[in-house]
Amino acid sequence: MVWFCVPDAEVAHAAQAMAQGIDWRRKVALHSSGALTSDELGALRHQGAAVASVHPLMTFVQDSRPSLAGVPFAVEGDGVAVKVARRIVNDLGGRAYPIRKSDKAAYHAWGMFASPLFTALLATTEHVAAVAGVKPKEARRRMIPILRQTLANYAAFDAAGAFSGPIVRGDVGTVRSHIRTLGGIPVAREVYLSLAKAALAYLPGKNKRALMREWKSARRRRGGK
Repeated sequence: MVWFCVPDAEVAHAAQAMAQGIDWRRKVALHSSGALTSDELGALRHQGAAVASVHPLMTFVQDSRPSLAGVPFAVEGDGVAVKVARRIVNDLGGRAYPIRKSDKAAYHAWGMFASPLFTALLATTEHVAAVAGVKPKEARRRMIPILRQTLANYAAFDAAGAFSGPIVRGDVGTVRSHIRTLGGIPVAREVYLSLAKAALAYLPGKNKRALMREWKSARRRRGGK
């Protein structure tokens, strides 16, 4: 069994490079891309290998060693390769789930929201904290308790049950003051407006019509739509 753990753009190239000179019959080839399907290993499939994509829904960064216990792995591909992949995932303590090839791009976008873009949101909060006179390192330290509680609430009660703040209360004046205050940091303002729109669309709240009018007014002031 060969597991290709290379950047997405290199999966097919790596497979093609290894297709020659090796008898791939009765062998299994896997790759770890969340966005690409098992077809990226087509060069090895043509040589007799059973192939599959096996992607852990987990973040990996330098010097980080996350546990794989309970981590979901999205698996698709040839039957023999999927069977081998499921056994490996079980041995790692993870949980294998089937995914259709046509769903992989949406699946990977979901993962993007769950970690990389969530991290981008945290980076944005540090810039907003700076406007409040709090340095990034201190902002991180102070935010950890509310972040932990927010995730605990989300795990226990779902998104609607974990939602708090001025939008759920329908506090138009507070939202208006936030938008005005964020005028000096345009990127953070755009993030705020985008997430506020998502909150109005997906989460409970009072005075939604008034809040949407405020949102539209803020967009018009910036020439948005």
